[in-house]
Amino acid sequence: MPVYSQEQLVRFVEEAKQYARYGKVADYIPALGKADPNELSVAVYTPDGKVASAGDVMVKVTLQSISKIIALALVLIDRGEDEVFRKVGMEPTDYPFHSIAKLEEKPAKPLNPMINAGALVVTSMIQGGSVSERLERLLAFVRRLAGNERISYSDEVARSEFETAFLNRSLCYFLKQHRIIDEDVEELMELYTKQCAIEMTCIDLARIGLVLALDGRDPHSSEPLMPLDVARICKTFMVTCGMYNSSGEFAIKVGIPAKSGVSGGILAAVPGRCGIGVFGPALDDKGNSLTGVKLLERLSKTYSLSIF
Repeated sequence: MPVYSQEQLVRFVEEAKQYARYGKVADYIPALGKADPNELSVAVYTPDGKVASAGDVMVKVTLQSISKIIALALVLIDRGEDEVFRKVGMEPTDYPFHSIAKLEEKPAKPLNPMINAGALVVTSMIQGGSVSERLERLLAFVRRLAGNERISYSDEVARSEFETAFLNRSLCYFLKQHRIIDEDVEELMELYTKQCAIEMTCIDLARIGLVLALDGRDPHSSEPLMPLDVARICKTFMVTCGMYNSSGEFAIKVGIPAKSGVSGGILAAVPGRCGIGVFGPALDDKGNSLTGVKLLERLSKTYSLSIF
């Protein structure tokens, strides 16, 4: 097991920060537009409980699309593979994550759970009698995975997303027309925007990555937090679809199961070895953290982390 050098991580962060000027924060969500594009931090969490980090790892990051992988795990536990994959597919796409075009092909179910249409379907399957009950169920699961009972969501970001989520509403109405979802669209949008606004530190992100890296087991108690098959499915989607429509390039250059979000967060899981949390708000044109990806490239090459 390699020892992740704090000094080396600091150097990698400084090197990767130089690319921030080529990126852009996600200002189409007004609350996210306030982020500093030059910010970059990383935490690496290993099975022995040690954390190596660089940058301000205590800054809270909203999960955005990273929440898709956690919601998927919860819904797979609750409903099983057959029910979930009757409504959402398993195939990667070269279309943008917010595209509606592919839904027009029959059957009108989303290609995978990592694009917005698929994530909305998965979120609609979270169990509970109300938005607050379902959100609390998801938050309880997130807290167990991160080992942090204080995790909640940013009301400011949730409201900002809810007020501007016109494209996601369009996806919902299309899915409702084709009976892929059957609930009130505004209630689903409230739940989904609060899900995306769940916030945590890079260390929390890295610990969730480590749970996935350890096939769903708690790194301290070895208690199963999700079944091995659910962890396997999640990591597979992270490889094939986790970095939007540049997942193939990321697999070649980095080779680590990872899921990004437009806040600039990246959750990564190196099977059996470590979990990684990254935050760098400067995004590339696909919606991935430009500085975060550069940082992960250096980490992967230095420590031979690629699974391929």
